Amino acid sequence: MRLTRARALSALAGGLVAGCGNGGAVKVGSKNFSEELFLGELYAQYLEKHGIRIERKFSLGSTQIAMAAMQRGELDLYPEYTGTALLVVLHAPVMYDSRAVYDKVKSEYERRYEMTWLAPSPFNDTQALAATRATAQRFGLRTLSDVGRAAPQLRLAVTAEFKNRPDGLPGLQRRYGGFNFKEIRQVDIGLRYQALLDKLADVSVAFSTDGEIAQYDLFVFDDDKHAFPPYQVAPVVRQATLQRVQELRSLDKLAPALTDTTIRGINLAISGPQKREPADVARDFLAAHPDL
Repeated sequence: MRLTRARALSALAGGLVAGCGNGGAVKVGSKNFSEELFLGELYAQYLEKHGIRIERKFSLGSTQIAMAAMQRGELDLYPEYTGTALLVVLHAPVMYDSRAVYDKVKSEYERRYEMTWLAPSPFNDTQALAATRATAQRFGLRTLSDVGRAAPQLRLAVTAEFKNRPDGLPGLQRRYGGFNFKEIRQVDIGLRYQALLDKLADVSVAFSTDGEIAQYDLFVFDDDKHAFPPYQVAPVVRQATLQRVQELRSLDKLAPALTDTTIRGINLAISGPQKREPADVARDFLAAHPDL
């Protein structure tokens, strides 16, 4: 009983330290795109709701910048994607099983960097191929296997990166066979969906949680042979901070509420016609989930 009481007092002290002054504040970061800005705000506001003082360090330019800040102790936690950690940070071979990828990055981050991964959200911001519903219906397309077979009749809009990286078009060709398109049109990342709307392409590379998918009611093809690695998001936390502020583990409660459909709607609210602030969207999300 004494030991349990001592642990409880220690956890309480950690929370009090986190609430006192900037020196004890938990420094929450994010990278510089809509989904990350929302997640950074969501983590920050949720922890503030639980009495933890937060210092925001958002709009970091890249994974490398965020990791360097974490290693220097200038950042305590930020949202990261399992596939990004696997390929960009660990430089490991492509893996396709979501649980195996999560276990790999969690164990390696703990061993190499003294950081840990909290619970992953179910949404998967992976690469994808999309088309208008009219195109999918006209060619009878539902899965990537269907797209691979019909490719000689289809025009594909791609970014330079997707065209060449091993988990992009070459990975599709290796995993599925086929995917020899009638035409491949290279476009800027911001013009992928416009190419579909302007009928310059039949199929386009996408990210599975892009707001434009909901905005334009696009059809995302099922990756039935799992060619794309999983990109689940989770808070990455410095272990020293987690030992000091055990309440950070409460972020695990947010994970189940962040589904593909939910995140598409959130991204649409931020990057679509409304152009809402990520902080406001995060505040509304928490208000709509008072049980978290």
